[in-house]
Amino acid sequence: MTPITAVSPPMTLALPQWQPATWDDYVAWRDNPDLNKDVRLFFHQGYLWVDMGNEGINHARFNDLFTLVFFVWFARQTGLLVDSLSGCVIEKPRTQAAAPDKVLYIGGNSPQWSEGEPRVINLESWRVPDLVGEIADTTLATDLDEKKQLYAALAIPEYWVVDIKGRQVLAFRLQSDGKYQQIAVSVALEGLPISLLSEMLEQMNEGNNIIAAVWFNQQIADF
Repeated sequence: MTPITAVSPPMTLALPQWQPATWDDYVAWRDNPDLNKDVRLFFHQGYLWVDMGNEGINHARFNDLFTLVFFVWFARQTGLLVDSLSGCVIEKPRTQAAAPDKVLYIGGNSPQWSEGEPRVINLESWRVPDLVGEIADTTLATDLDEKKQLYAALAIPEYWVVDIKGRQVLAFRLQSDGKYQQIAVSVALEGLPISLLSEMLEQMNEGNNIIAAVWFNQQIADF
């Protein structure tokens, strides 16, 4: 594979998912003014992945569903500070970068932007999110492999992968050895069975994401 050069990123190139690259290559893509706003960039261990943003209707529908899940869950907890920053770029300068579908801060001290600063979450300045998630329509393999390794390296405590085709949610918790272990109950959304999220996805076969979110709200009424 030919490495991407930092000069003039080729915006029409159909990239393989992961290519050898430097941090400067990543920055050249990130800062290109002609870059489509839907393109997501990931950098880890000398490799760059450019997601050209062609996920489509299913990805959008399920992505919005999980924003509704966060709202429904945390609406019951008066006074708790929660910030959803879906799609925001997370960077650990010169080592890792990612743009997760879902980014969740729980308990305050979430990143704030000031005029003149880069529009990214710089982990040298802000704490890591409590949870990130990927909506996997055409990207399941890399979400469970390279991206999982990337989020572990960024020390994200909890990572969710929403498998659209398989109608399941896979959740992982970071362990003391720096690796993820699959969990059955969320720690970030304290006490939430992950199986309930998978059951919620089955509701999408019979309706839209609002109906599925209403179903979820009914199921957690007694939690």
